Amino acid sequence: MAKTKVLIIGIEPSLIDFTDGLYALAGSAAAVLAGLETDEAHLNGLGYAAELCLVDFGATAPTVLRDRLRQTVFDCIVIGAGIRMIPRNTFLFETLVNTVRSEAPQATLCFSTRPTDTAEAVQRWVLPAKPA
Repeated sequence: MAKTKVLIIGIEPSLIDFTDGLYALAGSAAAVLAGLETDEAHLNGLGYAAELCLVDFGATAPTVLRDRLRQTVFDCIVIGAGIRMIPRNTFLFETLVNTVRSEAPQATLCFSTRPTDTAEAVQRWVLPAKPA
């Protein structure tokens, strides 16, 4: 049986201005990336097949996501808080949700609240990981 495939979408940390508003709470690009990579590894350790998809603030984000969704069929897609909770990213969030809806209608959508609670978001909506 195949593993449950999870795509984690977040902002490329090197593009974030950490002196700006809510992003300042995240600390640094290194801290955000470490959190995302830790969550990816945690999900993989739980038996999921998790992958990161880091996007920019909109110029290429829909294309990057569309290309990724056409390469692999994902069971679950997590859109991170850095996209969803920052008011000026609302259009980006809507664009990514609509891209998921058109390219991966079978996927369950989940939303994390920080770079370290992705597993909890997935487990709210997706059955435990299938064994390899």
